[in-house]
Amino acid sequence: METKDFNTLVSEQVTAIQGGSANLVDTTIGSILRAVVEAYSAVAMWLQSLVLSLLALTRAATSSGEDLDSWVGDYGVTRIGATYATGRVRFSRYTPTAQAIVRVGSIVQNGDGSQQYDVQPDATDVNYSTDLNGYVLAQGIQSIQVPVQARVAGEDGNAVIGAINTLGSAMPGIDTVSNEASFTNGSDSESDPELRARFIQYIASLSKATKGAIGYAVSSDKEGLTYQLFENQNYDGSERLGFFFVVVDDGSGTPTEALLSSLYNAIDAVRGFTIAFAVYAPTVTHADVSMSITTAPGYDHADLAGKVSDAVTNHINALGLGKGLPYTSLSSVAYGVSPAITNVTDIILNGGVEDIAVDGKQTIKAGKVQVT
Repeated sequence: METKDFNTLVSEQVTAIQGGSANLVDTTIGSILRAVVEAYSAVAMWLQSLVLSLLALTRAATSSGEDLDSWVGDYGVTRIGATYATGRVRFSRYTPTAQAIVRVGSIVQNGDGSQQYDVQPDATDVNYSTDLNGYVLAQGIQSIQVPVQARVAGEDGNAVIGAINTLGSAMPGIDTVSNEASFTNGSDSESDPELRARFIQYIASLSKATKGAIGYAVSSDKEGLTYQLFENQNYDGSERLGFFFVVVDDGSGTPTEALLSSLYNAIDAVRGFTIAFAVYAPTVTHADVSMSITTAPGYDHADLAGKVSDAVTNHINALGLGKGLPYTSLSSVAYGVSPAITNVTDIILNGGVEDIAVDGKQTIKAGKVQVT
């Protein structure tokens, strides 16, 4: 649709009027007729904005937010909500001479308090007590690991190793807390472009037992999932006609059995009759990295080394399913942390200087990352 701005509308009206009777009318700025023309142009601009707003609301490609939700909702499609980051933290104490309890609902956080997490119950944990509503550190036990969940859903709840290091609630007998593994499974709610793309997948998948239909079933279960489809072969690569399998990762490298079961049911609803399939978690390949950096005078070397370690860890954990890790990318990540890093040397990746290559059934996660 062609639109016109205010000046164009005024100019075209003045031209038309002058063309009809140039010697009889005054359309100069400030004249009565010019004021009338400008008033009509303002009304035309208002009507044009109403038309544009209406057009935006009547198409999924141009609507947004709640209007897009309403549009796709008429077809039974809903936006995938944000998920909470979860993981395990270790509570420790210096003097284990008496019993201590980590209560369910206790708060831990990062150093500045911008990311907070609640302790979650786990009845299968040998240290968990239903009666005490918490985890018991018996006399002589110096530390235990317990599950926690971010208080706010979204990617902001994800945390690198060691980021959760502060007690947010009073815990008598507990001195420190730390996460020994990254939290990577928190995800923001589905964005408008992602919802539009998935809606197109939905329309394309109707009444079809196709790759698109299976892909839609997988991607609709949870935000942030990545997957690979393999057809006419077993997991070991041997030929098996009429069989396919899906490898799915939620970003953690170890999706839960509950998630795999949910995905199995979603795929089963769209797979072709008599077609057999299976759903697998990825195989995790760990990447151990060590490197040395040189920093410019006047900068805190230890602080920059820690930031490089975090950046490398995040880079590796974000590679995704089936993505390899080029050896040369590690120096680029390090240099990108700060212009104060003047040199990066002695880079070792899994004991050598070779790339890590993986297939669609594998994902790479950070192991030990040491920066000196």
